[in-house]
Amino acid sequence: MTTRRLLPALVCLLLLGLFVWWLLPRAPEPEIEPARARASAILVATPEVADARREKNSSPSPRVLTAPYEAPASLAAELNSPRSDITRDLNLINDLFTNWRINFPRLGHPFGENAEITAGLIGENPYRLPLMPRDHPAINAAGELTDRWGTPFLFHALASDRMEIRSAGPDKKFGTADDVRLTPPGLDPPL
Repeated sequence: MTTRRLLPALVCLLLLGLFVWWLLPRAPEPEIEPARARASAILVATPEVADARREKNSSPSPRVLTAPYEAPASLAAELNSPRSDITRDLNLINDLFTNWRINFPRLGHPFGENAEITAGLIGENPYRLPLMPRDHPAINAAGELTDRWGTPFLFHALASDRMEIRSAGPDKKFGTADDVRLTPPGLDPPL
């Protein structure tokens, strides 16, 4: 008989406890910064800076800019320069893709055909962040990134973090002996 009388009292006590808990003040929700505002505070890093960040901590942290953002001329400036060669050009483009992945970690690498990838690199991306100048001499009238002989590069996505880059070489024809390509190394699969 005592159990029948005790059960309604426990239910009332539980309901009263939930009501009091519901009335207690709560800490305010943290304000989440909109993605567009956050993107303007991201700084493009060179691969050396990115490696240093990875060594320091597992995730790169964005750095706040104090001046209006401009595309990093230093990274793309040497592309197709007479002082370098096609191997250096391919490595520079790979560095641009590395910067893309650092600044847009959730997007993987830029995707699409050459003109679409180039458009993303010059600032036509979700955050409107240019990684190279829009008027770079390596960009042709069709908006494609070209090699030092004026032939558009071929880009082939191997994974979300790896992009193969191909140049047709001096003869400007793909599939011949003078073609040059860069295939970035991938991570070994876990055993």
